[in-house]
Amino acid sequence: MAPDQAEGKTEAEGRTGAEDLLLGLKRAGIDFIFANAGTDFPPIIEAFAALDEGAVPVPVTVPHETASVAMAHGYYLLTGRPQATMVHVNVGLANSAMGVINAASDNIPVLVMSGRTPITEHGRRGARVSPIQYGQEMYDQSSLVSDVVKFHYEMRYPEQGGLLAARAAALAMSEPKGPVYISLPREALMDTVPASAAGASPQVPATVPYPDPAAIAQAAQWLSAAKSPLIVCQRGDPDGRVGAALAEMAETFAVPVVEPFSIRNLMASDHPMFRGYDIKEPLAEADVVLVVDSGVPWIESLHRPATETRIVHLGPDPNFQRMPVRGYQADLAVASDAAAGLRALAAAMEPAAGVEEERRSRCARLGRERLEGADEEAAAGCTSPMSAEWMSRCVSAIMGERAVIFSELGILPGSMRVNGPNRIFSNPHSGGLGWALPAALGAQLADRERLVIACMGDGSYMFANPIACHQIAEALELPVLTIVKNNSMWNAVRRSVVNSYPGGAAAKANLMPLTSLEPSPDYTRAAAASRAYTERVEHGVDLPAALGRAVEVIRKERRQVVLDLKVAISDRY
Repeated sequence: MAPDQAEGKTEAEGRTGAEDLLLGLKRAGIDFIFANAGTDFPPIIEAFAALDEGAVPVPVTVPHETASVAMAHGYYLLTGRPQATMVHVNVGLANSAMGVINAASDNIPVLVMSGRTPITEHGRRGARVSPIQYGQEMYDQSSLVSDVVKFHYEMRYPEQGGLLAARAAALAMSEPKGPVYISLPREALMDTVPASAAGASPQVPATVPYPDPAAIAQAAQWLSAAKSPLIVCQRGDPDGRVGAALAEMAETFAVPVVEPFSIRNLMASDHPMFRGYDIKEPLAEADVVLVVDSGVPWIESLHRPATETRIVHLGPDPNFQRMPVRGYQADLAVASDAAAGLRALAAAMEPAAGVEEERRSRCARLGRERLEGADEEAAAGCTSPMSAEWMSRCVSAIMGERAVIFSELGILPGSMRVNGPNRIFSNPHSGGLGWALPAALGAQLADRERLVIACMGDGSYMFANPIACHQIAEALELPVLTIVKNNSMWNAVRRSVVNSYPGGAAAKANLMPLTSLEPSPDYTRAAAASRAYTERVEHGVDLPAALGRAVEVIRKERRQVVLDLKVAISDRY
């Protein structure tokens, strides 16, 4: 049955609110609903079974809610298309909240839906039938996520299903993008759409913002006249438009680029104008800084620029209004699609004869020195336990032209060689742990032929609900390569304590409280329970061969792989 026939059938027989919602989600461009079902799901499950499968999104069973949002997150990063999640009332939404916080932090459009305990006790279809439907009711269920989503609403009537799907999707994809939330009571889902109700009108995201010409002219004048201009960036777009515009502008005008606290990488490792990931020296030298869509371009207490340095912020939300405290200097804040703003700047800038060639030569030399130094540092870490630099370099070597990696306190971008944007996705600054592995699953679902790698610390791996994630990988036949960076502790916590109290009692203790993860579980067994190929690697010299075997299993057997790597503790990361 064709989609239009399916819709006609439901109209003729009396479409339910659940059917109206699912049909509306598909029309809005939603391909998948990553779902963790509950007692509020009967009308949704019935609607999936009753409607033609081509007319509704594909339902995907996800055994833990945090994984569902992260899968939608990873899917978007690879495709630029938003997806939906649906969970069980307030308890499911509570488990989803961390993923929603991560999505909000990184401006990821996800349609988050949850059931809502039936409002009525009797007299209506969908009324309460179990004790849990009393125990799970809240005065304001949306409050669990309302502080971080762009839009939240509770469906009141069955005919609102298609309307809410269209509106939520349009708002999620309008700049600045972000998650949205819809609460779904059973009564509205099970009730029948009145014959007199008009169908939902189509809605589309707002067009991307283009920059004010006067602001571009001012920024271009400052950058053109600068002796030491600098571009700071930390995330691009799924299509790679920002990365391409950035690389072209940097090359044309010899403007150095640095990616501090990178979330979605933009520059090729060997681009002659790329200064790497450390902001300290480039910022100290700069007299004009262009900050491109970067919420945290530097840490004010550590690397504050000189007072005479001019700072231009450019992006869809250059002032990052979601952050209550953000005191970065802004001499000019240009609201614009990042790629459009960069291209407008490049068109308005004028070359500075002589100065540019000096900058170009110096930056290229510094780039070569940086890469050579990274090679030497990585090679020195081929030990037992291996260094994170060596691990990162070896992983980089298997990535080829298209592979992507999702990193959560895992790899070190400065030790890798990547050929362009959107090769390294790092956890959002919100820091909701357990993100990398399910995000990689979402990315693998989006492109089954691409090598997708998830690399995370052992503590982050525990947060990922690995039993649920490996079950998803097997059930959906997603051959993700998972790398556990095992140092038997929460090293980020240990480093924070040492930095805060460098001569303190905790730093001097033989065993710092609240940081150890010893004795380490055998992480490979969790994966082996879902028939994954697994290996443990103790010495760095054995890692390249192990990675080679992992890729061979993925290519030939099409199954997931988990490598548990013994990695040294570092005081720097």
